[in-house]
Amino acid sequence: MLNFRPLTQAAMKILLVEDEKELRKSIKLFLTSGDNICESAENFTEGLDLIESYDYDCILIDLSLPDGNGLDLIKRLKELNRQEGIIIISAKDAIDDKVKGLELGADDYLMKPFHLAELNARIKSLVRRKRFGGVNTVVIRDLELDLSRKEVRLKGERLNLTRTEYNLLHYMMSNQNRVLTKDSIAEHIYGNDIAAADSFDFLYSHVKNLKKKLHQGDSVEYIKSVYGIGYKLSNPGEDLN
Repeated sequence: MLNFRPLTQAAMKILLVEDEKELRKSIKLFLTSGDNICESAENFTEGLDLIESYDYDCILIDLSLPDGNGLDLIKRLKELNRQEGIIIISAKDAIDDKVKGLELGADDYLMKPFHLAELNARIKSLVRRKRFGGVNTVVIRDLELDLSRKEVRLKGERLNLTRTEYNLLHYMMSNQNRVLTKDSIAEHIYGNDIAAADSFDFLYSHVKNLKKKLHQGDSVEYIKSVYGIGYKLSNPGEDLN
């Protein structure tokens, strides 16, 4: 049985497209030390393949790649109508590159060399804005997600969720009213390596336990299964069809 390690509470899934080997290793090591998942690509072709195959919370893009221009990756993301946060990391100091990248849809620009702590802070800030508009607390009916304390309360009572259950709920609440496929949920929690798994039994188990804790004897059902596709979290007072 494959042993996949889930993300910790409110961890992020990040893609780094960077051709400088040592810098790529340093950034990846720093970001994963906080239990985030950080996939990496060393050139334009690898970056494009990952972008078109997987979803991320944030994508870090170097503009100068050996086989292409990072600006074209930003263009492709927008063509796909993707919602990931985009941060340009580049040694180029030309104002035209910065302006063009931001006009194409990038959210931030960080010039090399930079402190890894600053990069991490910018990623966190950007992902928070993208997911929940910068708020500290997300409320859906009687369900409350406290982002600063990493707590979940139902009718004012704190729920005892496992690390994976919290991250699962966090992901679903950040995608309220959207049907999430089993693949996208699994990839968000376990990373792209989940493609090697034989089945989604582990995911069914986590969702089942989470739904049970949210139900607590009421008729309210926040998470509904979408047959043959995945799951959807909505306000129970809304039409879930």
